[in-house]
Amino acid sequence: MTKYIMLQGTSSHVGKSILTTALCRIFFQDGINIAPFKAQNMALNSYVTEDGREMGRAQIAQAEAAGLEPCVEMNPVLLKPTGNSCSQVILMGRPVGNMSAKEYHQGYSLKAFETVKKALAKMQDRFEMLAIEGAGSPAEINLKANDIVNMRIAKHLNAPVLLIADIDRGGALASLVGTLALLDDEERKLVKGLVINKFRGDIKLLEPALDFLERKTGKPVLGVVPYLENLDIDDEDSVSLDDKDKKVNKENAVLKIAVIRTPKISNFTDFDALSREEDVNLYYASTAGQLGSPDLIILPGSKNTTEDLLYLRSSGLEKCLKDAHENKVPLVGVCGGYQMLGSKIRDPYHTESAHDEVDALNFLPMITTFAEKKVTSQIKAQAMDWQFLGEKASFAELNGYEIHMGLTDFADEVRHPFVINMRGECPVNKVDGAVSADGFIMGSYIHGIFDNDEYRRTLLNILRKRKDLPPLPASQNYAAQKQAAYNRLAQTVRQALDMEKLKKIIDG
Repeated sequence: MTKYIMLQGTSSHVGKSILTTALCRIFFQDGINIAPFKAQNMALNSYVTEDGREMGRAQIAQAEAAGLEPCVEMNPVLLKPTGNSCSQVILMGRPVGNMSAKEYHQGYSLKAFETVKKALAKMQDRFEMLAIEGAGSPAEINLKANDIVNMRIAKHLNAPVLLIADIDRGGALASLVGTLALLDDEERKLVKGLVINKFRGDIKLLEPALDFLERKTGKPVLGVVPYLENLDIDDEDSVSLDDKDKKVNKENAVLKIAVIRTPKISNFTDFDALSREEDVNLYYASTAGQLGSPDLIILPGSKNTTEDLLYLRSSGLEKCLKDAHENKVPLVGVCGGYQMLGSKIRDPYHTESAHDEVDALNFLPMITTFAEKKVTSQIKAQAMDWQFLGEKASFAELNGYEIHMGLTDFADEVRHPFVINMRGECPVNKVDGAVSADGFIMGSYIHGIFDNDEYRRTLLNILRKRKDLPPLPASQNYAAQKQAAYNRLAQTVRQALDMEKLKKIIDG
């Protein structure tokens, strides 16, 4: 019989995803066949499974922590905000349409719950334990009637719930007491313990507050988890970009890489591997004044490429990019950012916006037309004659994934940096991306390209050469580094929580 533990929060961004990841790794280390589950995720960071289905990035990290290949049943509903209180609804990894918040919450969510229950049934057949993540708060009164991700799941499974509060933002005690007060009796009974997260300071000074919490709520405090700096674990949504911007610059970071932060930036986890290199200071720029003088500019993916392109124009960032190109600062575009590098973007089906056509940045001789069908696949690629910034290299096997709805046509001959030779299990032979005639601009549809250690270091060494710095070896193993991060997280949380009490809660 499958066992459960569910993590709900007093609000968004209290650490539910990270603590769920920690429990997945802890119980995996203990030899338990555990898997993550989140009924409904709202995020612009997503990933593609082996069978070409799209799911939230947080459940990917949780699956990795549990030693599993991700499957879409771990996150059956994904909402990707497109703007104007509207989201693309993805059910079991496939888009079913764009819906307003009202359309989804008042008309569709309970229908989607039937799919959620089927996904849960499959997970119950496969795993001994599920670590289930909620979303936002279970006490959002305006959403509660149609909420399918918090207490409706807990009731459906009779799952014990841990309620988490973020003490770093303040008001943690009031948030816990208030959240419990707003739950009904049945829901309140399902809450079996409280967790204080992101604590800084002397735990002794907090103990009187913990005693108060237990007396006031009648619920045990299972632990106080310290604030963890530089977790190096993939983030779920753009809220965490604010934390990334606060990171201290590395002492040995001789290279500066700026990522343009547009309002609908997506899949910014593409650049995490770059940020972990010791010679790189990677930062995000949302205004012209924040751009500074980087050695490389990256234009990232977007859930609304047209609107983000117009944002570049209105914010002055478009002019900054063109000035940077005049000054021979290299520019790399990924997915939506790659589409923006062309001459035009067309949207005849109004897939992303009300605009039929907009002028793009005109760096590359290409036009992108949005299609009704989304391309989602894991890929393998080669770069046997890769050229950028006047340098050449070859890469026999590169791994990544595609998530895009655009078809790109070229008005002139260009160099294509990559050749995709596998989509999922299917052999293909398809060129990808483009490099400008002057060699200073490159774009590609491939997400995760910088996760490839040799490719990443080759690009960085080219930037180093431009600054008369010697090359460095590709010493960082990004995949191994992620596993080490999961182990570090698990060790910290294992020490912070009363694991014996938690196991008794799980056992009922």
